[in-house]
Amino acid sequence: MKKIKLHTKIFIGLTLGIIVGLVFGEKARLIEPVGTIFLRLITMIVVPLVLVSLMLGTASLGDIRKLGRIGIKTIAYFTITTMIAISIGLFLANVVNPGYGLNEQVKEELYKNYESKAQIGIQRMKEKPSALDVLVDIVPTNPLKSLVEGNMLQVIFLALLFGIILTLIKKERAEPLIKFLEGLNDAIIQVVHIAMRLAPYGVLALIAAVIGQYGVQILVTLLKYSLVVVGGLVIYTFSINSLTVGFLGRLNPLRFYKGVKEAMIIAFSTSSSNAALPVSLECVEYIGVPREYSSFVIPLGATINMDGTALYQGVAAVFIAQIYGVPLGIMDQLTIVLMATLASVGAAGVPAAGIITLAMVLRQIGVPLEGIALILGVDRFLDMCRTTTNIVGDMACSVVIKETETRRK
Repeated sequence: MKKIKLHTKIFIGLTLGIIVGLVFGEKARLIEPVGTIFLRLITMIVVPLVLVSLMLGTASLGDIRKLGRIGIKTIAYFTITTMIAISIGLFLANVVNPGYGLNEQVKEELYKNYESKAQIGIQRMKEKPSALDVLVDIVPTNPLKSLVEGNMLQVIFLALLFGIILTLIKKERAEPLIKFLEGLNDAIIQVVHIAMRLAPYGVLALIAAVIGQYGVQILVTLLKYSLVVVGGLVIYTFSINSLTVGFLGRLNPLRFYKGVKEAMIIAFSTSSSNAALPVSLECVEYIGVPREYSSFVIPLGATINMDGTALYQGVAAVFIAQIYGVPLGIMDQLTIVLMATLASVGAAGVPAAGIITLAMVLRQIGVPLEGIALILGVDRFLDMCRTTTNIVGDMACSVVIKETETRRK
């Protein structure tokens, strides 16, 4: 009997989760703890995986100049693709005009149900540090605290710093530590494999809970807005990434998407770039990207590359502005591009982080922040979609970086 592949099992779990959620409604949340355990198991290994794999990846480069070159190319790639993504979102929002024609009664109902959640997002936005504070905060005062709290920018800084140090000290002194890290990395990867055996059941439980809690009614109510966001994400994900992978990465896009589908499903079901990170590293290694590149690009991408989130913010900003009747000129639209690009950098790779950064964008263009309450009803579903786009962008970048570095040799 032919063994069923893991990605097929996960897809079956996803499908069954939708069915269970629709059939049992709120009762489907009873199995949510199964999904929570799976999510916690994956999240548990993110920090040690990033720390160890990035240290090894940096040490294996053997040249600080090479690390700097890869870093500059990676950040440039993420910045350009994020601006392209939000431009696609703005174009679609201006053509379709999803904010016009929303029923007043529906509008009031949405305010009533989600105003309190919107206020939480607004409050968090007010507490968000400035760009300079974020830059200064990258350097930790207590490395152990950074690891315990899972501050990814600080963890990445620590891993890069100690990885560079391993290349600077004598080889015979560095070798034992590198051997230890390699063994530790293999052990962490085994934990990933164990966690992935639970993936079909975890995905089923998480999706069932989401569908059971929110149903499809709210999605139908905001169907026009949701379709613009999802349509933009689909267009961007399968066009821009295909072009970069095909022309810059010299890899058949079909092979790329076939190789990374497990990571896409995990990202969709968990709404977390961090949760999908271990699987993403495994997937790109399968399609030929060595760890020396992926262990640098993908953890960094999970922290600063939010192209799907930026696209969503562009559509959401225009949608809310149209509902309030706030006209957006060309300068306002350019402001959205700039603010969404900057706000998405450093957005936490966790569910609903986009709401906080959206509040920053709306405040900048003078749109009432309370309008966030209008879109929270469908945000969980759209969060699942935009997270998938985010991690595909991370993996596509690793393919491009690997190819450009290989060509230099």
